[in-house]
Amino acid sequence: MRILKRASTLILRGINTLCNKDLLFKVHPSVSQALAENKPVVALESTIITHGMPYPHNLSTAQEVEDIVQAEGATPATVGVIEGEIHVGLSSDELTHLAKCKSPLKVSRRDLPYVISKGLTGGTTVSATMIAAHRAGIPIFVTGGIGGVHRDGQNSLDISADLTELGRTPITVVSAGVKSILDIGRTLEFLETQGVCVATYGLSKNFPAFFTPNSGFTSAYHVCDPGEASKLIASTLSLGLQSGVLIAVPIPEEHAAACRHIEEAIQAAVTEARSCGVTGRDVTPFILQKVNKLTQGKSLQANIALIHNNAKVGSQIACALSKEISEQTSRSQTHHPGKIQTNSESDVVVIGGINVDFIAKGQTKKLHFGHTNPGSVCQSFGGVGRNIADSLSRLGNRPLFLSATGADANSDAVFNYCKHMNTSGVARLEEQRTATYCAVITESGELSLGLGDMDIHQQITEQYVSKFERQLSSAALVCLDGNIPVSTINYVCSLAKKQNINVWYEPTDAEKACKPFLSDAWKSLSYSSPNMAELCIMNKTLGIKTPGVLPTSLDEILSTVVALSRPLLEHLHCMVVTLGPNGVLLCGEHEAGSVNLQPRKQKRRRQLCALHYPALTVSPDETMNVSGAGDSLAGALMAGILLGKDTDTCVRMGLLAARMSLASSHPISPILSLDFVNPIKVQTQTWPEPGFVWIDQNFSV
Repeated sequence: MRILKRASTLILRGINTLCNKDLLFKVHPSVSQALAENKPVVALESTIITHGMPYPHNLSTAQEVEDIVQAEGATPATVGVIEGEIHVGLSSDELTHLAKCKSPLKVSRRDLPYVISKGLTGGTTVSATMIAAHRAGIPIFVTGGIGGVHRDGQNSLDISADLTELGRTPITVVSAGVKSILDIGRTLEFLETQGVCVATYGLSKNFPAFFTPNSGFTSAYHVCDPGEASKLIASTLSLGLQSGVLIAVPIPEEHAAACRHIEEAIQAAVTEARSCGVTGRDVTPFILQKVNKLTQGKSLQANIALIHNNAKVGSQIACALSKEISEQTSRSQTHHPGKIQTNSESDVVVIGGINVDFIAKGQTKKLHFGHTNPGSVCQSFGGVGRNIADSLSRLGNRPLFLSATGADANSDAVFNYCKHMNTSGVARLEEQRTATYCAVITESGELSLGLGDMDIHQQITEQYVSKFERQLSSAALVCLDGNIPVSTINYVCSLAKKQNINVWYEPTDAEKACKPFLSDAWKSLSYSSPNMAELCIMNKTLGIKTPGVLPTSLDEILSTVVALSRPLLEHLHCMVVTLGPNGVLLCGEHEAGSVNLQPRKQKRRRQLCALHYPALTVSPDETMNVSGAGDSLAGALMAGILLGKDTDTCVRMGLLAARMSLASSHPISPILSLDFVNPIKVQTQTWPEPGFVWIDQNFSV
């Protein structure tokens, strides 16, 4: 199931992002693995390496900070730009390369397009590091101090991009406040205007000024320990706010005492900078260099101590946040009032495919077959059945997932990635290959060649699935994806007819949409979730006339979907038709002013209707992938149905889950939980009102 579809180039770009490598982003394997396993990760900026300290102090400090992060139980992800690629996590050689680089650029949000287009190298500022961390799915970022409003900024409008980035990117920045060379009062006012929650770390609200634990200004709030900080961050994420959080950490007292002399040097350096006409982005490096000289290196030592402390605190917060999210997920998987109860340990069974995808991207405009072309290869985990089972697993269910893999290295990787799921029903078959797909794409993202090895999906046989007949018979819902054999679909539909089981069919793609409709098996389905092209194939298979060209205007799309859904509703309970950026159309039984999503207990005369829900707005900047959003939508809808929720709540849960997937570096967002898709708890843009597009008062079964 797919929602908010893009052109093929964007889809391939999304797949690349899912395996932690966007067209322009390169994620280190250690970071990728930690994110996949929902372990704490801490992002680190690199201007401190390229512009903050001289070599070799910059390299040793960077290595020490990474060591501190690891010692606290988190994975460090230093961000930098190397030859036009944004690296999230650096190898030892890459770290050394940045530290020794002769003319590195200072890369902010503004500079990213130019630096990338020219293939240049530079250190990322707070704003650019936040962008990269958010792209990779890292919620915590540690730095020394953020930029701010410069003195006389009300006239010069010299305001750091760090502040506006905090207002638009949901990342928590752990820093020692801002440097005293800035206008701290106006900086805090600007952060308030941007909607940024500012909290001092410790027992007081005193806002620190880098070398000074008390700037004379106060934060709006304070958090006493990593646990309180993690709850603040988790609340921000659950609200769906697109602004960040600033945790201001005062410098430890043992180092603050020596900083009075440093502050005097800073004031002298500020005066000299003004007299020399130093302005803009050159001010901070000039002052830091001058202060280091005036203090005979003491400022550098204090700077290093401060950064070490921030790294320790930030890592502790990241670990606490990881625990908090895990506990939220665990709480959401306990009993919920109104949930459909079954006699099985699994209230839902998902039967479908697992894929391991390899995306090979060339670095040239044209690929030459028969030759070795320069490029990169990345890996991700997919499969519609796997994605839906993943989504349900994070939304309060324990779905039994039936599938098949080979007994190979790809299978090992799949099971490691899916530890949070019930994979006891996934067969590992000797002398078989795990399903793989390889796409070769050009530099511009165009598909040049695609190869698929999907034969193992045919091993999800009727004979294998029938071993789980007890679980199938007692399940409140069974979900089938179109990858499995026709005979298996027919078996499940036959069992559904005998045992009155509710079956959801996800067509997967237009080629496979026809499978249940090759016989009367489709009459035992309760739900199906096609897009318009797949809906056409279903009708064609039944011999029903379909339009030769799909409509493009919304009114024509809605009327066409209604016409194509109506024949299927003679037997199906509800059709959930995805319309890409136009949202979702529900077609089914009219009840209490809505479409009834809850399973009907008996066949009866029904009044049918169609209800259109517009899609939630997702900006291109927020979109990181497109391939898992539809499966998140389906999983959240199923979770809502199993919880006995009303239709409006179910659909909004689905739309919120889809949006989380679009903004995540994973097909199913690792932080997906019931709390994060609760329409009451999650603040979003004004919910678009659903609208009836059809009510048939003369339809009966």
